[in-house]
Amino acid sequence: MESLDILKIIAAVLALAVAIIGHEIMHGWVAYMYGDTTAKNAGRLTINPISHVDLVGTIIVPATMYFLPMLFGADSGFLFGWAKPVPINTFTVINRGGYNAAMQVDLAGIVYNFTLAAFASIAIVAMAQPTTADSLAYIFLYMFVFQLLIINVVLGVFNLLPIPQFDGAHFLAHLALKYKANAIAEFFYKNERYGIIIVLIVLMTPLKDYLLFLPVQTILGLLLS
Repeated sequence: MESLDILKIIAAVLALAVAIIGHEIMHGWVAYMYGDTTAKNAGRLTINPISHVDLVGTIIVPATMYFLPMLFGADSGFLFGWAKPVPINTFTVINRGGYNAAMQVDLAGIVYNFTLAAFASIAIVAMAQPTTADSLAYIFLYMFVFQLLIINVVLGVFNLLPIPQFDGAHFLAHLALKYKANAIAEFFYKNERYGIIIVLIVLMTPLKDYLLFLPVQTILGLLLS
């Protein structure tokens, strides 16, 4: 494996860590602003990656999505994953701020991802594309910022999907409860155990082209235009 390939992998892993750890911390931080100390008491409002590692989402899925295409002679795949969800006491949040507060908690990670992607897009446009004459440090920095842009857009889009157990579904459930559409909220809560299965189906089938890649490409086009 060439040095540039190693740099690319390291840059992608670091960018993924920044994206998913920050995503989860923001959920806990916004909840904390509404009086919920659950995440803080559990030591989850920390940037220590060990506190946020999820076996499936942080290790197995990213490794599979990135290296599996290479086994079939293709280029490396895209890096995608998630951290261990930050514990939230939704009752405390709703009691302090109502369902609007709960929806803010739901969207906090997504807002973080898109905000980080926006800053990364500004940086990548300002940076000159690296050449063989540039130092490895500059090449690595460019790769890291580029991966930061891609991964955060992918995570932001994916978490908007109404998949049970993920942010988009939580937001819709709280929105439904706000307007007394309890049956919709109950549907999402009852099917949370199938969330990971739905995620894997989306990622391993052509569904990802329509639900993930198309909106990702559209947003990237807007950010880089």
